[in-house]
Amino acid sequence: MLTVRDLSAFYGGIAAVRGASLTVAAGKCVALIGSNGAGKTTLLNAICGALRPAAGNILLGEANITGEPAYRVARRGILLVPEGRQILGPLTVRENLELGRLALGSRRRGRRASLDTVFDLFPRLAERVEQIAGSLSGGEQQMLAIGRALMGEPELLLLDEPSLGLAPIVVAAVFDALKRLNGSGLTILLVEQNARRALEIADYAYVMERGRIVEEGESSRLRTDPNIQSHYLGVASSLSPTAGG
Repeated sequence: MLTVRDLSAFYGGIAAVRGASLTVAAGKCVALIGSNGAGKTTLLNAICGALRPAAGNILLGEANITGEPAYRVARRGILLVPEGRQILGPLTVRENLELGRLALGSRRRGRRASLDTVFDLFPRLAERVEQIAGSLSGGEQQMLAIGRALMGEPELLLLDEPSLGLAPIVVAAVFDALKRLNGSGLTILLVEQNARRALEIADYAYVMERGRIVEEGESSRLRTDPNIQSHYLGVASSLSPTAGG
């Protein structure tokens, strides 16, 4: 579905992504893990059109979408749940969700994304549907941000640090929801510092350091790799680190 080839991008004048390549197959959940500042968010922003890459290509199927503006990328079905959620605080939960439909454009003309689908996934939002979004808890705001993206009926859902700042019980609920979504056929690219959680739900994973992809493989293999355990999962290892780790 998505292919990124030799992508390079700058953030604040710094080469944040350097020749990165990855593939996300349809129906799969792919994780991108790495330390803070590794370039993960910059890579997502380039994919979704919020940042124009300096080099390389981004392909959605056979279509080259490199450098397309964010609104056109969204209308192709690539939707981002950004770090920090970025909900519209003065609006109600319902109004935030309804705004998510704007990403549909001409896709699936005549069909309307369902609030019931979002409420089935996140019952708390149904209970707070007329509540001002800014008054929600951090976990509820993250659920709202995901729900808003789902209202645009994504073909590919990008998530940037969905567990950031959330209590463990809320993190579990959010990741359970992502697992359900992927199980229903939704393709997901997940950027996440909580590598343990990410590798638990992902089919495949890439490890990013200093703007480069330094390791990749099936999540089941990476979870048992001593170097990955040592650097990202908090498990002691006597082996030497991988290059770029």
